Amino acid sequence: MDKHAVAKKVVDTMFENDYFSQWLGIERVTVEPGHCVLKMKIRKEMLNGFTIAHGGIAYSLADSALAFASNSHGRKSVSIETSISHTVSLQEGDEIIATAKEESLSNKVGIYYITVTNDGNTVALFKGTVYRTSKEWL
Repeated sequence: MDKHAVAKKVVDTMFENDYFSQWLGIERVTVEPGHCVLKMKIRKEMLNGFTIAHGGIAYSLADSALAFASNSHGRKSVSIETSISHTVSLQEGDEIIATAKEESLSNKVGIYYITVTNDGNTVALFKGTVYRTSKEWL
């Protein structure tokens, strides 16, 4: 199986059992080894007391992009450190896109930068570090 087929099969398997990402309404736009693009729409039940999206919503989308991108090589990987900077608030109805890019990959550690955008404008910047286990997905 080529590396693109592995990436797609792994992410399909992960998503099938990822009920939180399903609840968020995440759609997979692009899945490639070390790279992932996801999108979702902000719903009313995702708003906080300020009637803007709870910060955990953009974080969760970015975290899912991290999970899919880092596992797309076929090795089970888990996050060991993440951080996010929110630059613009989000409203009900906004469609946000998370683009995960692999910055560094070694046998044990991967580092990813995820940019979250709304209508082409950056709304959050996320960095994730993962530990790559020796366990294979397939």
